[in-house]
Amino acid sequence: QVQLIESGGGLVQAGGSLRLSCSVSGGSFSRYTMAWFRQAPGRERERVATIDSSGNGISYSASVTGRFTISRDNAKNTMYLQMDMLKPDDTAAYYCQASRIVLRRHEYWGQGTQVTVSA
Repeated sequence: QVQLIESGGGLVQAGGSLRLSCSVSGGSFSRYTMAWFRQAPGRERERVATIDSSGNGISYSASVTGRFTISRDNAKNTMYLQMDMLKPDDTAAYYCQASRIVLRRHEYWGQGTQVTVSA
């Protein structure tokens, strides 16, 4: 059973920083593509950033490019999202996802962590 646990959310003022972590257990972390998503009330879930299994393939949504940094530590089975220059529009529940294709797509989700950015 693959489990993902996010942590690091909280309340921060605009312009501030937060670092989210996603700890993965029960699976082969180093083989998963990992991603961060977010969802604000009344909005669709949005992919924020993706990092491939090697850590070399990284992509960001246009809304966070230049402000957020995704990374992973395969030795610790953990993925991170460093969020700088936060804006009120970044307020959302942030979710981590692990995915892998073996015969079919397998994906797993964490329970989410809330990030609130005050003006």
